[in-house]
Amino acid sequence: MITQNAWPAPAKLNLFLHITGQLENGYHTLQTIFQFLDYGDSLNIEHNQSNEITLTSAVEGVSLQDNLIYRAAMLLKPFADKSAGARIEISKILPMGAGLGGGSSNAATTLVALNYLWDINLPLEQLATIGLELGADVPIFVQGFAAFAQGVGEELTPVSPPQPYYLVIWPGVAVSTQEIFQAPELPRNTPSLTLEQLSDATLSNDCQEITKNRHPMVASALDWLVEYAPAKMTGTGSCVFGEFESAQAAAHVLKKLPKTMHGFVAKGINTSPLAQKLAQLQQLNDQH
Repeated sequence: MITQNAWPAPAKLNLFLHITGQLENGYHTLQTIFQFLDYGDSLNIEHNQSNEITLTSAVEGVSLQDNLIYRAAMLLKPFADKSAGARIEISKILPMGAGLGGGSSNAATTLVALNYLWDINLPLEQLATIGLELGADVPIFVQGFAAFAQGVGEELTPVSPPQPYYLVIWPGVAVSTQEIFQAPELPRNTPSLTLEQLSDATLSNDCQEITKNRHPMVASALDWLVEYAPAKMTGTGSCVFGEFESAQAAAHVLKKLPKTMHGFVAKGINTSPLAQKLAQLQQLNDQH
């Protein structure tokens, strides 16, 4: 049974992250591969005719006007009927400041869900452009396919990386993306690669050393995980991840995780759960 109310907001991993330059507006140009996880937050969205957006489980310490879910809904509202409203409840499991894209994913899910529920039917490309106002990672979650991303993260080329199981470790610290991108020691001139060059290139995360130096817990998590699998950091951190051939192999290592760290096992997927949900609903509509 597919319900219209429950909408997934999956996590993402950056399989590598190169910073290739900086624009005059302060944004950085980058190259990365985004892949989704079959793990994330979920939003329960009931649309109504109240003309109001209500959040029943707001994030602690974030005002309603600053909440990305609320902001996403308000950006879409001018396209909807005057009376369009929604009651949104979030089940939050993705930590903030973890490099998993939780806030961006929540915003994207809000845009995609309300575009459908309010019967606005904007194309995903237009929704992605609207989402870019909320953050550079929002378009990838709106589009819903694994991608080689360039520009500030909005130029997306679909790719099909392997879909292994990952052990993802959260070291228990939040990392400010802004802090890392403003760091004077951040490399800002990594040479750009073409998609064809990626398979032969040495790929890394240009933010990893800086985050490790500023957040010893991230360094500890990487040092621990590298004993079991090649360990990398996603985004600007704080989460680190390692690849495994099976869920059992990843779960076996998870059991050994030190008490100071938190972790979960998830499968890498190239079509996001949000895109899958939307496709199912549209298919049901076509049948009726």
